[in-house]
Amino acid sequence: MQAVSFAGCIFSYELGVDSSPFLEFEKEIQVQTKPSVLKVPEWRRTRFTWRQLLLWCVTAGMFTAIFVNAAVAAKASADDDKKAVAALDAEYQAAVKKNDAATMDRILADDFVLVTGSGKTHTKADLLADARSGNPPYEHNDELEKTVRVWGDTAIVTVKLWEKGIDAGKPFDHTFWFSDTYVRTAAGWKYVFGQSSLSLPKTP
Repeated sequence: MQAVSFAGCIFSYELGVDSSPFLEFEKEIQVQTKPSVLKVPEWRRTRFTWRQLLLWCVTAGMFTAIFVNAAVAAKASADDDKKAVAALDAEYQAAVKKNDAATMDRILADDFVLVTGSGKTHTKADLLADARSGNPPYEHNDELEKTVRVWGDTAIVTVKLWEKGIDAGKPFDHTFWFSDTYVRTAAGWKYVFGQSSLSLPKTP
């Protein structure tokens, strides 16, 4: 570029002409030959290395595994609670059938209340007194259908119950729906509330 500029100056000097056109020509050549500086967007300047990508994938996988394991554990815990409450309710009904007051006392909460289809209410003390009264054991106190649902520390057992036996010298034989509410306590699941329907019509 210096050679071009020098030759242009000599040529203009020898011819006695104005050198300004040659200076303009020199500037134009400099502009065209000067490497351009491109402005790269900020997002294109950041590049992920393979190590960064691998770290991201491992982290995402760990969080996914944690969430999946938590969901599986929650489902397993709910299933375990259902089995525990179902077994406890079956144990209670077996105790009622045999007039086993000790087992009934262990399962019933101290503030237990039973509401029958006729509107009568019975406390834990009432049921234990009935079991200790010397009445003959039930011939049947069987769960024909049963569903257990659990919401955290509360469980509800919906059961179709068949009772048959003798109460105060009078025979009885009826089937009705029962809802048993259990609550998880520091001492385990406790039967806190029961509600029964009226006796169902006899099936032919």
